[in-house]
Amino acid sequence: RLRLHDGKLIKDRRYHLRTYPNCFVAKELTDWLIDHKEAPDRETGIRLMQKLMDHYIIHHVCDEHSDYKDAKLLYRFRKDDGTFPLSKDIKVFMRGQSLYEKLVSVEESILKVREENSVKYQRTFLGCEMVDWLLQEGEVENRTEAVELGRALLEHGIIQHVSNRHHFFDSDVLYQFWINFRRRRRLTELLNENSSRALSESPDSPFCLRKLNPEPGNTSFLSVQTNKEIKVVSAVRRSSITSLAGNSNPYFSTAPTLVFPPVAECNPKSVLKRPVTTEELLSPGAPYVKKTLTIVGDAVGWGFVVRGGRPCHIQAVDPGGPAAAAGMKVCQFVFSVNGVYVLHLDYQTISSLIMTGPRTLVMEVMEAIE
Repeated sequence: RLRLHDGKLIKDRRYHLRTYPNCFVAKELTDWLIDHKEAPDRETGIRLMQKLMDHYIIHHVCDEHSDYKDAKLLYRFRKDDGTFPLSKDIKVFMRGQSLYEKLVSVEESILKVREENSVKYQRTFLGCEMVDWLLQEGEVENRTEAVELGRALLEHGIIQHVSNRHHFFDSDVLYQFWINFRRRRRLTELLNENSSRALSESPDSPFCLRKLNPEPGNTSFLSVQTNKEIKVVSAVRRSSITSLAGNSNPYFSTAPTLVFPPVAECNPKSVLKRPVTTEELLSPGAPYVKKTLTIVGDAVGWGFVVRGGRPCHIQAVDPGGPAAAAGMKVCQFVFSVNGVYVLHLDYQTISSLIMTGPRTLVMEVMEAIE
């Protein structure tokens, strides 16, 4: 993205009397990928860009195309228009990258090659050293917060105990950065991503967000309290729970119990009487009416749960929340969020769009005509 900005491929462009800021022409970008040896041919270039679309990194400027077409169509990086979904995973990953860059750029870094049980490990540090450094650099306010940060980094596969036997502690236990953020990767490596498991097995992969399959029988993580996640859940209303509920942490042999507010404990079974397709919603004469809802979030969020995918629907509404006051009802289908067409997206992506957007939420929903 930054290279494309430097090369002026990303710029404001005018089409049909409208100016689209910070976008690129798909055909020109495919040419650029080949010219700069990022792709051997056009077919590979198209597959690479489709991969970025699938991961919600780029999108068509009007969201009229869900696939990448090698044509004179305008696309944009979501980071350039504020629609990039900053999930908790992404935020922890970016924090880990920031800390790593800060650590490797100082002369007397705590990151060193160390040996334990006759095995040498790269990029290692002691848990107490990391806590001291985080406090010294003003990254945290106290040692408890430092430990919470260290545990979040470990649970997302960014750091690990050198023999993978302990969680993060403020002690002389030896840890290492599992990811080498400075290793240069080529875009074509994304095409080898068959699964997150394949990526997580590479200790240098900057694409690895969390480790999978801890060693069976390892019970050293059972006592860990997910205080950070509970704080997140209690700080927002029901909308954010769509992305938290059901995501079991791979570092727990039994999923931790999160205490949700009573209204959030809705029936996970769909409230829809039958599945409805996007084609059915959009077909001429379909018994659905489109409504625009403007929902001003309060101190704890908007007060609804989104479920399903392609299209998503409203699964639950807090009767005392802003969404209910704006006219939202269960079984409505989500057509757009803040002007972004979302019928083709899943509920996790829509939840991210909502959570990273403004406090005043404008949603178009489709409701069955009774």
